[in-house]
Parts: sequence; structure tokens; C-alpha cells
Amino acid sequence: MALCVEDGLDGYDLPCVSPKSKREDLPHVVILGGGFAGLYAARHLYRAPVRVTMVDRQNHHLFQPLLYQVATATLSPSEIAAPLRAVLGHHQVAVVLAEVTGVDTAGKRVLLSDGELKYDYLVIATGATHSYFGNDAWAQFAPGLKSIEDALAIRRRILVAFELAERETDPEIRRSLLNFVIIGAGPTGVELAGSLAEISRHSLHGDFRNFDPRDARIILIEGVDKVLPVYPDDLSQKACRTLEKLGVEVRTGARVTNITEQGVFIGQEFIPARTVLWAAGVAASPVAKSLGVELDRSGRVLVTPELTVPGHDDVFVVGDLSLLKDAEGKPVPGLAPVAMQEGKHAAHNIRRQLQGKPMEPFSYWDRGSYAVIGRGHAVGIAFRRFKQAGFGAWMAWLLIHITFLIGFRSRLAVLLNWAFSYLTFGKSARIITGPSPRLDRLQPPRALPEGGQAPSLPEPRIQTTASHAEPATTGTH
Repeated sequence: MALCVEDGLDGYDLPCVSPKSKREDLPHVVILGGGFAGLYAARHLYRAPVRVTMVDRQNHHLFQPLLYQVATATLSPSEIAAPLRAVLGHHQVAVVLAEVTGVDTAGKRVLLSDGELKYDYLVIATGATHSYFGNDAWAQFAPGLKSIEDALAIRRRILVAFELAERETDPEIRRSLLNFVIIGAGPTGVELAGSLAEISRHSLHGDFRNFDPRDARIILIEGVDKVLPVYPDDLSQKACRTLEKLGVEVRTGARVTNITEQGVFIGQEFIPARTVLWAAGVAASPVAKSLGVELDRSGRVLVTPELTVPGHDDVFVVGDLSLLKDAEGKPVPGLAPVAMQEGKHAAHNIRRQLQGKPMEPFSYWDRGSYAVIGRGHAVGIAFRRFKQAGFGAWMAWLLIHITFLIGFRSRLAVLLNWAFSYLTFGKSARIITGPSPRLDRLQPPRALPEGGQAPSLPEPRIQTTASHAEPATTGTH
């Protein structure tokens, strides 16, 4: 290998890989997960004297902050997803489509469902999944939003509910079809509620003959006493007022005790609802359990300031899977910008180890956090001090998202879609896929006893509240 100074790589002096170098002899960096953290780690290892392999069970990078817009028929999946091979092709990253089942740190192996990979350095960025706080049976009735498949399934539920309401003659069943319940008023829940309200009040207005879509009831349930719990009280109150102006029924301090096929129980009150969506909490990927190290109650790995697993300087854990506390002792939030910065920093520390230098601690630079609440409205904080609300915050949210989308084509497509939606309230992706809806599949909602009280139920294992680990939009939520 010839020693050279690489341009554009933070001033690193590293041996570059010459054309004659045998890449199989280079240190092998394996990155698990093609989300924000994994993608940024791979990009910042470009031209380092290493072989890089990325493993993911999907072949695409997904821009999760806009996933709710696929679920509510604003955007198409291809506008927020990009093939990993196309994104990383010129970075000389090998992409392996596989399911990770565990990690053997002693043998320095990644265990796959159909084999294994040896590593010299490992970056684990497998993210998070849904958490129902011990009530896993609720998942079949209240889907969460983590993947394109989730988004398309939710879109189908929403649009089919309106289609079935058009044919339904029983007022009680129609009412349950037009009740939409969102559990969890963090950024994802707030954005879903605002978008659903706009669909029913504007996008679908005039599309049906036998009922008025504006009769749809959007109910947002939160276990604590305010929406957007991580935001200051004044911004939370502004968000709540905006939601209510859109027609969303906001219920804070509400305890969900059960979810069934027919609806949701809040304490002893029963809300009949065909469509229930889960935005209340997340849990870390199960890959963390195979590391044999300390985890928090959400399954996240307690990492060192350098983002490594304690006792394993060759294993980095970044993104939603990691738990790191800042200088004030507060957990670094589970936001997309954090994942990006952590992925980049893991690559930085791998480079330092290759140079024989000590690793450096991670420090999060908080540029801002925003949550959108419908057309032309958002709330947010820039650089931890500048509070914004209304149209200006919405413009900031829009610009941040356009900036961080992968690929010029995606940026242009999303921008044009947003412009069309803003000017016309139109929804460009109102397509139902999958089996044809059948009215005879519907069951009438459970009849309530006299007095309107639901029957008593066994106590659930834990009260559902919005999780602090809920993922947020890029520099946004």
C-alpha cells in the first residue's frame, strides 16, 4: 500500500488502497443495518484501507421520517426509498441481503440465517422495532409504522375503511369504520393524526355519495398530560390547538387498557374503531441481546462515550440501538440526526484505530427538532434555544427533509408532490393494493352494556405511553 493524504476526509493520513492491493487482505468492517446510522458509517469509510460489507434484510435505504406520508397516501414508496447498491456503489461497499440472528464477539462473527460473516470491526445499526409494553397481542389490531410494508398496510386500512363506509347501511358499523384511533402523541402520532384529518376533511371531500368523509373521527391518545412530551409546554400547547382546529380529538392522560378487533378501551370506556394505529413506543432490535452486555429496559445497549460496547473496542453500536448519555446525564435522543452523527463518528473512530490513535468521545450537535402538524403548520426548536411554530417552522421542516433525502430524483419528486398537495389538498397516491375489500368480513362492534360502560377487563401488564425512544424526523422529529 502506498501512503497518501486523502482529500475531503477530515485531514486523515491513511494508507490508501492501490489498484494492486488485495482487498481481501484488508481489515473487514461489517455494518449491520442500512438506515441512517449504517449509511453514514459506510459513506465515511470511503477510501479507507478497509473492506466494507453492509448487511440488511431489505435492499433499500428508507427515509423513515416521511414514512407516515406513504401511510396517508401523500407519497409513494419509491420517493422515500433508494436501493442500497445504488446509494453505496461508488463507495466500494459490498451489500449482503440477509437476516442477522446474532453476534459472536468472542469469535468476531456475525451470525446470519443462512451463514456467517467474519469481521475485524463491527458497526451495529439495526435500529428499533415496535414495543407494545408486554401486550404483544395488540399488534394484530394496532399496527405500527417502521417499514414500507407497514406503511402500505396502514394506507390500505385507512382507504378501505372509507370504501366500506360507502356501502355500509348499519349506522353503528359505519361509525366504527369512520373512527380512527392513534395511540401515542409523539411526533409520529401527531403527524399521522394531522395527515388523517386533512385526508378526511379535504382530500376525500366529495368523493363519496352515501356519507360525508368529514364525519370521520380522528382520536389521538397520549398517556402523559401533553402531546409531543419531549417539547416545551408552550410548543406542545400550540401543537394541541392546531390539531384541534384540524378536527382531531386529543386525549391526554388517557390509559389504554385493551385493544381488540372492534376497538380500543380507555379505562372502562370503549371506542369502536375499525382502524387503530400504534405510535406509542419502540424497542431495540433483538440483535442486542446476543452481545451479552448490559441493556436498558427498552433493550438498548449502554455504550461507551466512544460508541463502543464495553470491553469490545472493535464493536460499535449506533442509532436507535444505543443508549448514550450527554454531559448533563440525559440520554441522547433517538432522532435521525443523532443516528447520522453517530454513524459518522463510528467511522471516525475506526479510522483512528487504524492509525494507532486513541478513539475520541462522541458529542451530539443538536441542530434542531421539528414536528409537522398538517398543511403549513409545524413546531420546533432550532439549536436548543430558538422556538418556532406555524408556517415558518413548517418551511424549516420542509427544507431539512428535502436536504437529507437520498438522491436528486427523490428530492425533486417529493418537492413536486408537496407543492401539488399544498396548492390543491390533493393526495397523489390513493391506491388500494392487496385483496379486494369484502364487506362480509366485518363484524359489528361489541355492544356496550346499559349505561355505556365497557365490560371489566383483566389488567394489562403496563400502561401505554409515548416512548422517549420514538424515532423522529431528520433534524425534525
